[in-house]
Amino acid sequence: MEELCDCNLIHQEVVNLAKSKMLSDSLFKKLITFYKVIADSTRAKILFVLDQHEMCVCDIASTLNMTKSAVSHQLRLLKDNDLVISRRSGKEIFYRLSDEHVTKVFEISLEHVKEI
Repeated sequence: MEELCDCNLIHQEVVNLAKSKMLSDSLFKKLITFYKVIADSTRAKILFVLDQHEMCVCDIASTLNMTKSAVSHQLRLLKDNDLVISRRSGKEIFYRLSDEHVTKVFEISLEHVKEI
């Protein structure tokens, strides 16, 4: 049974507080884009393996049983959206999660779904 509020009273203090803290539409758009990018099973798997250790495309492809081309395509999307960064070592390029924020969001999300 769906719970519905049956009151006609507006709690103006709470409404005003929420309105005063409301983010801009552009920030909400960035937030939604962030979740859209990680809302793909391949990209989520890539984030998972990069949460374990920095890896090159060949390592990621081998771990996920994918082609290097397919992994590179997904890494480009992740990199374009600032979720992963890369570093060159000779001829190899290694990827890792871009910062502690991405790591925390991914790990907290994973912890949440493991508990439900």
